Amino acid sequence: MFKNALVYRIEHWDPAALHGLEDRLDGARFIECGATQPESSGWVEPRGLKHGALFEHVGGQLILQLCTETKAVPGGVVKAQLAERLDAVEKDTGRRPKGKRARELKDEVVQDLLPRAFPKRSTTWVWISPQANLLLVGAASMKKADAVTTRLVELLGGALRLSLLQTQTSPATAMSAWLADKEAPAGFSIDRECELKQPDSEKATVRYARHTLDIDEVGQHIKQGKLPTQLALTWSGRVSFVLTETLALKKIKLLDVLLESVTRGDQKARNDTGSDFDTDVALSTGELAGLLRDLVDALGGELQRDAAAPAPLPVRPDDGTPPWAEAA
Repeated sequence: MFKNALVYRIEHWDPAALHGLEDRLDGARFIECGATQPESSGWVEPRGLKHGALFEHVGGQLILQLCTETKAVPGGVVKAQLAERLDAVEKDTGRRPKGKRARELKDEVVQDLLPRAFPKRSTTWVWISPQANLLLVGAASMKKADAVTTRLVELLGGALRLSLLQTQTSPATAMSAWLADKEAPAGFSIDRECELKQPDSEKATVRYARHTLDIDEVGQHIKQGKLPTQLALTWSGRVSFVLTETLALKKIKLLDVLLESVTRGDQKARNDTGSDFDTDVALSTGELAGLLRDLVDALGGELQRDAAAPAPLPVRPDDGTPPWAEAA
């Protein structure tokens, strides 16, 4: 379910705001791009079922999915057609448009070409864990994740405040120590992918791919001042991923040893009915919750802020369902 992840701490959370969330999500439902519209985004059904719920509650976890459609015109085509229009104006007036007029002509070219551009869609998963006060966005790009969280905060108003999860030890510092000592933290193992970069204007970069990192050469690069920006790790022999200097997780993959313990149905049936959606959510969120807990510990614990973290939401003892679930 999650191939990449950026994690946010929920600094403020008002469960009452979830009442009526489905209606607000419906008002921000995904609509495909219009003829001359370069981008459109909105919420879609996480289960993939038409006219289904736009947010799902599974085992105390909230799951949403944002769909984004973009239409891009090749730059070379725009440049060629713009040149033709500039030439035509110069021929008629004796002056070649520049500055504002040239930009206006370029915008006109793009608008004329957009109806013929092919749309491209992508979806981004959102996992809200009210009990852990965490929100995870299935993206490695800060820009993409911020766009998703901004839309969610707008829906919930002041009921939700977020900040990026931060740790006492920066990922770059910790990864440097692990590589220099040739020893991963407890519960983790170092895999065969790494990127080291010199933190100066030249940004000299060394990358290892499908290469053992238990070599003196890697330690020499660190002694020379290069810092790890990415490092492939495996957690508990169950989940592999790449940790970045910004605490983003990339290339998340549940390993065979874990998947073999889960019965999988026919893929077509899964896509048609979404019957295994709850299993996928429970598996993905359960494994990522354990991974994140141990990773934060390996990075010295979470960086404490001035304001205390909000208390977990109350849970009914009978079935573990938060009290707002039925109304939501």
